[in-house]
Amino acid sequence: MKGHGEKLSRNQERAISALLVHPTMTQAADAAGIGEVTLWRWLRIPAFKEQYRLARREAVNQAVGQLQAACSVAVVALTDISKDVNCPASAREASAARTVLEMALKGVELEDLAVRVE
Repeated sequence: MKGHGEKLSRNQERAISALLVHPTMTQAADAAGIGEVTLWRWLRIPAFKEQYRLARREAVNQAVGQLQAACSVAVVALTDISKDVNCPASAREASAARTVLEMALKGVELEDLAVRVE
């Protein structure tokens, strides 16, 4: 990892994937088949750190896309619940559907901000 633009090793790529899905460094290191100290050391390497940052960003972008795709379903749910006189008033709020819409809108804002920052 001495030269600029060198690719990460397979173990390092596996470590980044593990960091994305495991809640702790210990679990990520175990899943990647490396020591925790090694993982901590790799996180100080600029190229590794940058690839990890890019992988996290892509994971968030995919999640935002899924939220946005769920918007039409959320809108239908909100509309149906709001029209159903047999539903209790608390259900009419449909907090889960509203949350999906709010998160999707927040995702658009974050994407716009990322474009401006770049």
